[in-house]
Amino acid sequence: MLHSPPSDFGFNRSTWKRDDLQQALKTTGVLLSKRNIHSIIRSAGYRWLKAKQVLTSKDPEYRNKLGNVQSILRHLQRDEGFFSIDEFGPVAVLKRGGRSLVAPGVNATVPQWQKSKGTLIITAALELSTNQVTHFYSEKKNTVEIVKLLDQLLACNRHLSRIYLSWDAASWHMSKQLARRIASNNVMAEVTGSTRIETAPLPAGAQFLNVIEAVFSGMARAILHNSDYPSVDEAKRAIDRYFAERNLYFKGHPKRAGNKIWGGERETTTFSESSNHKDPRYR
Repeated sequence: MLHSPPSDFGFNRSTWKRDDLQQALKTTGVLLSKRNIHSIIRSAGYRWLKAKQVLTSKDPEYRNKLGNVQSILRHLQRDEGFFSIDEFGPVAVLKRGGRSLVAPGVNATVPQWQKSKGTLIITAALELSTNQVTHFYSEKKNTVEIVKLLDQLLACNRHLSRIYLSWDAASWHMSKQLARRIASNNVMAEVTGSTRIETAPLPAGAQFLNVIEAVFSGMARAILHNSDYPSVDEAKRAIDRYFAERNLYFKGHPKRAGNKIWGGERETTTFSESSNHKDPRYR
């Protein structure tokens, strides 16, 4: 009976409950109490369990792209850098809730309807070997901003012979304009010996593999949750300080993995297929 839906027995339900099981069994001549039904179900190994919603990548090249990223990281040289790149936002600056310590008898509340003080978008890159974040604020998510980030990474990492850029399948990460900028840089690199650029795109629909998402999550919990900044500029100052202190910490305590205490990141800052850097529902 448990292998059949309740609708087969005339119940307008999609899942069984003990009352319905008892009634259905009664129609077949089997009389059992709800306690006995519960015991039989448990002894047979059945249990009521809520299904988890999981998000996965449907990219047919998932394994190849993942393997390419892992291969690059396995063979990354000391004079090479691997950057996890993404955007955070747009996020509205307003009073936000979250877990906080409150005095006895105090109820923390957040108005359902608020007037936003503005929005912000962060364009950022996380270098996995040094755990350093490069970031700035953008008006939009587009190729122009990614090229701007690319130029900034090149300017700040002239000591590297090669940098790898890893990102999700957003259209502005795969534009012709960006491809031309990378190609022109590499032509110049052949002549001058400057830094080359290689891309290591993530599989489509696999943002959960993007390591920088862990940093964004830690920043949001530390800076945005329970916040009530009077302006966008105040929010930006808090975010800037967070990243500056985070970078300073990892310069003094160099390691490739993130620290769950510092920044409160949900996962370590290393690349793993099993890691979930964005949302607990991802697999």
